[in-house]
Amino acid sequence: MPSMSRVPAPTTVPAVGEGKRGETGHLGYLLRQAAHVYRRRMDRALSSVGLTYPQFLVLTMICAYPGCSNADIARLAMLTPQTVHAIINGLQHKRLIVRHPDRAHGRILNIELADSGRKLLERARERATELEIDVDKALDETESIAVRRWLVAVARAADRSVAADDRL
Repeated sequence: MPSMSRVPAPTTVPAVGEGKRGETGHLGYLLRQAAHVYRRRMDRALSSVGLTYPQFLVLTMICAYPGCSNADIARLAMLTPQTVHAIINGLQHKRLIVRHPDRAHGRILNIELADSGRKLLERARERATELEIDVDKALDETESIAVRRWLVAVARAADRSVAADDRL
């Protein structure tokens, strides 16, 4: 008679904040989990103005650092150059941005917001600010400052490590 192997019962996936998805989970996973949930909420909030979160990031960086190139924006928005290229083309097609040749390097096209892009970004910022306020409600002021400092410290340390690896 053939032996019947036992199939394990399916495991119940824990909710966000429980099990390994909670305080005992790995830091990298918890950072990714928080970023993923935040991204989903941000995409939902920005959809009312017709933007995705990556488009919002690109418009925000163009506004903050006018005249940047695609490569600069990719680094600032933490997106791949290919993704930024596609986003920039779409934003230009919608006439939300304008591109002009760099004075020093004619092949580089610097990017700035058009008036329509500035107006759309203002509306998008309202949605993003509402979400930021909601996220920040989970912390008191001291905790919020500590979390922000910690996140910056983590990013700086990781960036130094990546830069050191790139020099090898």
